[in-house]
Amino acid sequence: MGSVTEFYDALSVDYDLFVDWPSRLAYEMPLLEEHLRRQGARSVLDVACGTGQHAIALAQAGYEVVGVDVSPAMIDRARENAAAAGVEARFAVRGFGELAGLGRQFDALLCLGNSLPHLTDPAALAEGLADFHAVLRPGGGLIIQQRNFDRVLACQERYMPPQAASRGADEWLFVRFYDFDGADLTFNILRLHRRDGEGWEWRAEATDLRAWRTEELRRALVDAGFAEPETRGNLAGEPYDPATSGDLVLLATRR
Repeated sequence: MGSVTEFYDALSVDYDLFVDWPSRLAYEMPLLEEHLRRQGARSVLDVACGTGQHAIALAQAGYEVVGVDVSPAMIDRARENAAAAGVEARFAVRGFGELAGLGRQFDALLCLGNSLPHLTDPAALAEGLADFHAVLRPGGGLIIQQRNFDRVLACQERYMPPQAASRGADEWLFVRFYDFDGADLTFNILRLHRRDGEGWEWRAEATDLRAWRTEELRRALVDAGFAEPETRGNLAGEPYDPATSGDLVLLATRR
């Protein structure tokens, strides 16, 4: 198993194929913008920004956006996507614990797409959240989105729905699943690609995750200097139910 950087570098070339970005952004942006308005935010730091789609959408909405990711290849794709969209957004290669080096504070910080679970032990989580706190102005807003691991662990929910994509005569299939060792997970992605109706080629990547439960994250946020977080069950703003929600969204304010 390679590093987190190697995992996402390998995924970067296909990543945008297995996300329906127009549908996802239409679903998620209203809550994001509502929370940003509540915080009076103009500047936004998107941590673990991937290929930059949320950062680009926020830049199009008039926000000053900086996107960071541990993967240089993902940042390259983010810059390409921003140029194609004709928007100004700054991108930089930085991981958790490296944000203070940006040398400034932001009105809001996003950490979306099940990125926080790459902090795989309590010390790393505390360091990561302290880093978030350092780059947010007092009163700044934090939005975290991850899988609802209360449900995943209770149900031992190993497989996620497969994602399919096609472009011309090429076809792709993406299969994502977990291997469980208590709250320590191995996250696997199997990518299958068929060119012009020929045989399937495949490649598998894996990385470590920690299945952080809601109460663990709540306590860690308060300990890191954030106010008691609000919870949502997804980025559409539906109520959070630990037994049934697919996602956990935490909305917190820096004290």
